[in-house]
Amino acid sequence: MTEQQAPVTPVPPAPDVPPAPGMPPAPDVPPVPDVPPVPDVPPAAVVPVPVPRRNRRVLRAVLRWTAAVVVFAAAGAATAYGITGMDRTDVPGLATSSDGRWDYPRLVKPPLPSGSPAPFAASNKTWAHHADLRALVLPAPVGAREDKALRGKDGWLETKDFLAEYARQKDRKKFAQQLTDHGLRHIAARGWTTRDGTHTRIYLLQFNSAALVDHLLGTDTRITAYDSPAYQVRGAADSVPDEDFPDRARIDIITYSVYAEAKPYGAEQVRQAYLSAGDTLAVVLQTRKGTAPAVPFQQTVSLQGELLA
Repeated sequence: MTEQQAPVTPVPPAPDVPPAPGMPPAPDVPPVPDVPPVPDVPPAAVVPVPVPRRNRRVLRAVLRWTAAVVVFAAAGAATAYGITGMDRTDVPGLATSSDGRWDYPRLVKPPLPSGSPAPFAASNKTWAHHADLRALVLPAPVGAREDKALRGKDGWLETKDFLAEYARQKDRKKFAQQLTDHGLRHIAARGWTTRDGTHTRIYLLQFNSAALVDHLLGTDTRITAYDSPAYQVRGAADSVPDEDFPDRARIDIITYSVYAEAKPYGAEQVRQAYLSAGDTLAVVLQTRKGTAPAVPFQQTVSLQGELLA
């Protein structure tokens, strides 16, 4: 059987509609020719421009080198910033062994009693250290053998044990009288010996005010002078000002008198420093067979000053 097509009913032409009253007649418009429908064509795909194989390799190489330069530039800037913002002992390859510094534990100042001012606060008229003086003594560096005898009884050292550092009996007697006259309260101390044989002793002598310490150091019978200390330390025949002690190792609020035994010295060299820090006089002694290195001495004096500031 064959399908019968439905008859197509012709569409009659639109009748001529007369113009509305008052409106001009419509102009004659030419008939629009029949335009065949536009076939559905999918959008043209983006065709990449072919790049020669060699040019592609060059392009990839340029991109890789550009990325590498950017990465290294950023890393270099970060490293430079990190090194300038770090201490020498924190930088890999610049550890304490490279310049002779010792590896000290992290320093933490002891807490102040409630309501007590810091030693150099404006409200502290006597510049007194209200924290426990025994906790203000510099701790021994890592690996050092501590001299437990300097701990004394309950952390306080007897005056005679401190005076034993000085060579002449008459000096000890005179120094003892000066300490008594200026109202010495107590002495905290610590000592140690490092693997290279350097022997360090630190003594903190506390008085009732900074004025008494200044008077002890500044009277006619002062214990320090520009050219040499007043009293000879055991083993130090001739001590002279240490001109190589760097300014960066000093703290402005603290007064330093630093000496080194001059050549020719005996079996060992002695270095010594006296620090006037408010109501406290710090005495740092360091000896070593042959020559006592300057760097660990400077480091020790500097850190002890920071704890007292």
